[in-house]
Amino acid sequence: MKNNIDKYNAWAYQYDNNINPTRDLDKTVIKESLSNLDFFKVLELGCGSGKNTEWLISKADKLVGLDFSKNMLALARKKITSKKVTFINANINEKWPVDNNTFDLATINLTLEHIEILDHIFNSLFMKLVQGGKCFVCELHPKKQLAGSRAKFEENGTDIVLDVFQHSEQEYIQSAEKAGFNLLVKEDWYDNEKDIPRLISFLFEKPK
Repeated sequence: MKNNIDKYNAWAYQYDNNINPTRDLDKTVIKESLSNLDFFKVLELGCGSGKNTEWLISKADKLVGLDFSKNMLALARKKITSKKVTFINANINEKWPVDNNTFDLATINLTLEHIEILDHIFNSLFMKLVQGGKCFVCELHPKKQLAGSRAKFEENGTDIVLDVFQHSEQEYIQSAEKAGFNLLVKEDWYDNEKDIPRLISFLFEKPK
């Protein structure tokens, strides 16, 4: 995990500006998926540089963003100065520094590919959400991973490839359902390459 922390800290200096179709599509996906949903208190896991935070707080009253990269969070804090937002440096593989039964929406985007064991994540999400709360997940599509796509960036002419884990659609769904969630929506998202979807998204609900 430390290896990925170091890599994300290095990536932070160019993350918002380099060519990254996965990042760009993810920004579109979260808006299209959640624009018709009412939410007030948001837990954003793997918030990174705040690329989705800006839109989320246009609808929410409060947002807490967790990320393991101090440099990514520094970008987010510089970009977003709203009093609605609290950014916390935290490793989501460990205990989360937020209260249970607090949030009506949790989001986790382009993060679970770096998490080996999903159960801790979904069990923790279930505890942090109120009854009827929603959990939105958007990740690199398993088919895209199988085709060889991985999170990476270039530094001094060298490709820096991040450590990732392969999770199938069923792994995401089964881990969430085992934690107590119900699946509401699953969707594939395409960009210019129409043969293989780039992203996959899930909307889960904690039963009322």
